[in-house]
Amino acid sequence: MASRSSVAISTFLCLTAFAALSAHAADPEEIRDFAPPANNATPNASYFTFDRLRNIDVKQGQFANVTNANVNAFPVLSGLGVSNALLIYPPGSVNVPHTHPRGTETLFILEGTLEVGLIDTTQPVPVLFTQTLYKDDIFVFPRGLVHFQINKSKKNVRAYASFSSTNPGLVSLPRTLFGVNVDEEVLTKSFEVSSDIIRKLSAVQPF
Repeated sequence: MASRSSVAISTFLCLTAFAALSAHAADPEEIRDFAPPANNATPNASYFTFDRLRNIDVKQGQFANVTNANVNAFPVLSGLGVSNALLIYPPGSVNVPHTHPRGTETLFILEGTLEVGLIDTTQPVPVLFTQTLYKDDIFVFPRGLVHFQINKSKKNVRAYASFSSTNPGLVSLPRTLFGVNVDEEVLTKSFEVSSDIIRKLSAVQPF
């Protein structure tokens, strides 16, 4: 029978290996308190402030308005493993099915009512989870899973998204499948539809 000490050591090694794999999959760790300005200037309070969410000009239409506060727009986030976005959904607008390959998203409803969907691919057959979110609700979209939102109300919906990555990435399914000239035969056979439908989808330049 293995001694308690050997079991403890084995458990420790397993946990250590798991932690190492988890760290490898996440953003690189910042070994400083924060990344200094690119020009090596002395940082001040403005360096830590993102003010581009003020007085956003909301565009009415079929797609949500998204303003990202990621490392590209807010350099101080470099190495800190977080980023944010403000989403404003005009009536009838949608945030198309998409994934974030490098970060989990938590969506907090600031005002309004929003319909959301998440597709779980851990089962042999994908499962769709849908929910109606109200003000002050939070919904989680795990990293890499397809999800979407739609505003079926007659008022604007505002939501704040937080990500577990400085740059979670965005893979829009409509744009990826129909906006990059994938071989038409691949798409017609995959979706079992006619070439005419594929051409129409490709012609609209989806979001």
